[in-house]
Amino acid sequence: MHETLLTRLTRRLDNPNLVPLHRIDRGTAGLVLFSASAETRASYQALFRERQILKRYEAIAPALPALQFPLRRATRIVRGEPFVLSREVDGPANTETRIEIDRCDGALWRYALYPVTGKKHQLRVHMAALGAPILNDDFYPAMTERAADDFSRPLQLLAQSLAFRDPLSGAQRRFDSGFALPD
Repeated sequence: MHETLLTRLTRRLDNPNLVPLHRIDRGTAGLVLFSASAETRASYQALFRERQILKRYEAIAPALPALQFPLRRATRIVRGEPFVLSREVDGPANTETRIEIDRCDGALWRYALYPVTGKKHQLRVHMAALGAPILNDDFYPAMTERAADDFSRPLQLLAQSLAFRDPLSGAQRRFDSGFALPD
């Protein structure tokens, strides 16, 4: 595990106190927010726990012309089999995602995804359940085998931005990824 983002940043910044405040899937590109100080970490972690942070993702997936957008997807997601997968089941919702259309032309659309909650694979499960699995997803709707070092077909999911009121200064903060999904 010497090539994780955390390990690389810890080494580069010489800061053993770095801790990711949220996680993205290995295949997801984009923004990750880190805490650099143990003294203030809890204040920033609370933003996620109390849903005081706006997370915007972009995804390329099949068109859904029969649905009305913006769309709210609220379902119950649990761990599946094998353990790396998650799935929707009946029961009270424990996940929520707002889905908007960013661009709709042709067979593939660009979606803006705003997760309210943060369950494992939530965005991927929600999009697949709607009938629009994210392009190049190796897990949903079905697992496919690919070598760990095969990056020839990257998952078309990008953690694009995070916005929140800073719990220490009160200033409005917004961070945007420098990456972009292909057009």
